[in-house]
Amino acid sequence: PVLDTEDAWVSVEGPVSIVELALEQKRIHYPLVEHQFVLCTILYAIMRLSLKSVKPLSLFDSQGKNAFFKDLTSIQLLPSGDMDPNVLSIRQQFLLKVVSVAVQTLCSSQKDKEVSEEELFPFEKGKNWPTLAVDLAQYLQISEDLVRRHYVCELYSYGMDHLGEE
Repeated sequence: PVLDTEDAWVSVEGPVSIVELALEQKRIHYPLVEHQFVLCTILYAIMRLSLKSVKPLSLFDSQGKNAFFKDLTSIQLLPSGDMDPNVLSIRQQFLLKVVSVAVQTLCSSQKDKEVSEEELFPFEKGKNWPTLAVDLAQYLQISEDLVRRHYVCELYSYGMDHLGEE
């Protein structure tokens, strides 16, 4: 971008302006940042829902694992569309587990105390874990419909028929 400056500012001495510093920075490789975001979301889901025996790095192939340790400004090869079926199976199991635990936690707390989702997860107002799992499915190359169907089945199995119908 072109930044026009007034003549009075050209002769000013002192430290470099923050705008000039920002323009001198290398541009980040956005897909790599998005890849890091997916890992952070997975780690947060594991922590928040207390998922046991989940190995987060097993959800990525070797190229995906290597990309985590590269500089965000580097152009890094990310996994292509062809994935190992074993990795896809592990990803699918993880997403279905997230949906199951989220519905189980919500339903058990509502039956016990009639607690709303906002009270159960006070710092996460508006965070819908099954919706998050559907969003993650897109990044992890898993069918979103599969996750949605599992969500509906879980709602019906816990007696939340009115939500399942929606």
